[in-house]
Amino acid sequence: MTKLLEKALQEVVKLPAADQDAMAAIVLEELASEQRWADAFAKSQDQLATLAQEALAEYNAGRTKPL
Repeated sequence: MTKLLEKALQEVVKLPAADQDAMAAIVLEELASEQRWADAFAKSQDQLATLAQEALAEYNAGRTKPL
């Protein structure tokens, strides 16, 4: 465990039980959200590669302009 996480948890344990549960729910939901993003990103690699190839082809064909 990192020092920062340890410090945060030391503060959380000072809270009333209901607030501790609320903090735990927030952390667990954030972790679940990060996992959903990681899964979605991992599953989209083929699509991203295809889009990158299409963008490169358009660039090489001169059909793009600088932003």
